[in-house]
Amino acid sequence: MKVLITGGAGFIGSTIGSACLDGGIQPVILDSLVTGKREFAEGRPFYEGDIADGALIDRIFTDHPDIDAVIHCAALIVVPDSMADPLRYYRENVAKSIQLVEHLSRNGCERLIFSSSASMYGTEDDFSVDENSVIDPQSPYATTKVMVENVLRDVAKASPLRTLSLRYFNPIGADPQLRTGLQVARPSHALGKLVQAYEDKVTFCITGTDWDTRDGTGIRDYVHVWDLARAHVEGLRRFDAIVDDYRVVCLGSGTGTTVRELVNAFEAVIGQPLPHEDAPARPGDVVGAFARNGLARELLGWEPKYGVEDGIRHSLEWAAIRPQRLHEIPS
Repeated sequence: MKVLITGGAGFIGSTIGSACLDGGIQPVILDSLVTGKREFAEGRPFYEGDIADGALIDRIFTDHPDIDAVIHCAALIVVPDSMADPLRYYRENVAKSIQLVEHLSRNGCERLIFSSSASMYGTEDDFSVDENSVIDPQSPYATTKVMVENVLRDVAKASPLRTLSLRYFNPIGADPQLRTGLQVARPSHALGKLVQAYEDKVTFCITGTDWDTRDGTGIRDYVHVWDLARAHVEGLRRFDAIVDDYRVVCLGSGTGTTVRELVNAFEAVIGQPLPHEDAPARPGDVVGAFARNGLARELLGWEPKYGVEDGIRHSLEWAAIRPQRLHEIPS
């Protein structure tokens, strides 16, 4: 089997590529390198360019007529950035995805796995959600995922292109073999900022402390990126059996972890206290949710294998080698 991965030189896309290789599936990588890293495409057929470039998509399918499916991971993902510049997010995530779908359809693609997001969910009383929960996006980023899902659902009804939309919760960790990990040195999410605070020996800010949760801080479902990658491999293998036209599946750990609990887990991994303080919520922040994983278990035979502390440990291990792996020049 051969699969085209858009955004395949990014954090999640590259890890999916490694899981594919481990599973005997050949990944072909398309990435603009706006946020992805060329090093993550080493040893894999790689095309540098934009998902909206029809001539490039045509060339990829000409070079690889045996592509069986596409995994669409290419997107901008930083919620505060989407609040500050929504037009950029709608252009890059929505308009270009529509163009990509046109190019894929023209080239006879009939199987698409879409990297969607659980950030689109509204708040439930117990903070748990599944595929049928209320959709209420609170940021332009989350809205872009809803819009693309709607497009793909409609296209699936009107054309041979079928889609499996996988709604991720909060990816953490790195490839356990440390082939790939977070490519950015200063990520915007909680664990990335914890690692940064630990490395820089500065105080970590818990943003948002008056949510209606057990300790007042936001609740998240931290799912290990390798578990996410394994789910994509299962999605590829089982695609024809589980997708008639359009299907949504949630991918999370199934456990809600508050930010304070994440700090406690981080301290347990590093074996010492980490200075932290409370701060106001950031624009676009939400109370959060965690997954009910029943459908993923039923359709994909998938259960997460790694917990929060595993994700923290792998993140720290990756952070220690990232500058050498990505040939970064010290500032």
